[in-house]
Amino acid sequence: MSDAPIIIRRRRKVSHGHHGGAWKIAFADFMTALMALFLVLWVLSNASKAQKNAIADYFSTPLLTALGKGERSSNSTNVIPGGGPSPTFKAGEFSQVDTPRKRPAAEEMRRLGRLRERLQSAVELNPALKDLSQQILIELTPEGLSLQLIDSEQRPMFEVGSARVAPYLRTLLRTIAPVLNELPNSIQISGHTDSHPYAGGELGYSNWELSADRAKASRQELVSGGLDSDKLLRLSGMADRIRFHDAQPFDAANRRIAIIVLDPQVAEQILARP
Repeated sequence: MSDAPIIIRRRRKVSHGHHGGAWKIAFADFMTALMALFLVLWVLSNASKAQKNAIADYFSTPLLTALGKGERSSNSTNVIPGGGPSPTFKAGEFSQVDTPRKRPAAEEMRRLGRLRERLQSAVELNPALKDLSQQILIELTPEGLSLQLIDSEQRPMFEVGSARVAPYLRTLLRTIAPVLNELPNSIQISGHTDSHPYAGGELGYSNWELSADRAKASRQELVSGGLDSDKLLRLSGMADRIRFHDAQPFDAANRRIAIIVLDPQVAEQILARP
């Protein structure tokens, strides 16, 4: 007979309960994600308008630009992925400048975003200007920071058919002038009119001359308010050729002054033209 020992193996039955404990980990992850979602929603609900605009500008910046801190030929031009042009920008609004295909670099956009907040604060803190929110539109565009001062039937910026500046517009222009000096960027000013014609037609004094004269008058008020005159790169009168968004030809909104703090690349393109 063999003397080899006899080994008996008994398997232990381990009970894991109902489906084990893996569900607890998945449930904990779900609750963590849900808590993070409600935290983000709570933060956004308490954010100011300027902060929300800054967040929107951040997510509209091309991803490769944000990561590389500069322009690259491979940057996405679509909204997904990596962002793209501002959804508030409409082609043709600033067609007097060749619109670049890419937005300004991320760092430049942050600088322009801070300038926008400073301009908004300067207007809001002036008691004489606190009721002008409906006549001021400040937004980031592919050209830079656009500041549009829009006319109103109840509160016109100029006397009818002339370039004589209304007192409140003079105050507004002289208030924002020092703020525009905070960045070294060049500035463009353009005047716009509605489509009401002059009695003499296009052969005499027309909306072309009127829009140019109003742009010149706005420049003079800005310089009187402290704007460095060397910052001005271009001044133009656009007559009624570029309407304000979806405004009808005779709408008061078409009568406006557009001031653009130009992105340096756009300014270089202007200077490089023959």
